[in-house]
Amino acid sequence: MQKGKQRYKCKSCNKRFQLKYTYKAYEKDKDDLIKCLLNESCGIRSISRILNISKNTVLSRILKIAKTIKPPSFYRLGCKFEVDELWTFINRKEDFTWITYALEKKSGEIIDFFVGSKSKENIRPLINKILLLQPTRIYTDKLNIYSGLIPKAIHKRFQYCTNKIERMNLTLRTHIKRLSRKTICFSRKQKYLEAHLRIYFWG
Repeated sequence: MQKGKQRYKCKSCNKRFQLKYTYKAYEKDKDDLIKCLLNESCGIRSISRILNISKNTVLSRILKIAKTIKPPSFYRLGCKFEVDELWTFINRKEDFTWITYALEKKSGEIIDFFVGSKSKENIRPLINKILLLQPTRIYTDKLNIYSGLIPKAIHKRFQYCTNKIERMNLTLRTHIKRLSRKTICFSRKQKYLEAHLRIYFWG
């Protein structure tokens, strides 16, 4: 008995536990609620107030949840893909960064993403992952980096060819508060942005 609350000891692992905890973060459904609220444009402090847990606990849970999520395996060959990027802030509004990601054109499935500056070295692993799937077409905007990474025979750049991923950009900015253009809510560290995207894309 500690602080007037009955504690129990597990005979197999010797850990002690309570049947009911005072701190709300220990409730079983909290991780699912955090995922749901993240995807409904709630900020970290908003989630903290709604669930009655500390903001630091929310941040640590986001990282913990993201670590359990693995990108789904994509094995279909000969598909068409769209690649695009959108900008956001990290740490302060003067520090721009870019989210570059790829989706399969027919299903809208996200293949992979990268957070960082737009350079050949950073984008190359994403493009190489798509090329392993033997695509028939890869559609991009007119960013000149892509022409040096994608074979000319399958690389297409023309108006409206990236409509699906451009619409996805709008959806991301609507559903993820830290990506909104006019907001005081943005990522203080890159690892939280990457974890949030991982949860949104594949959680």
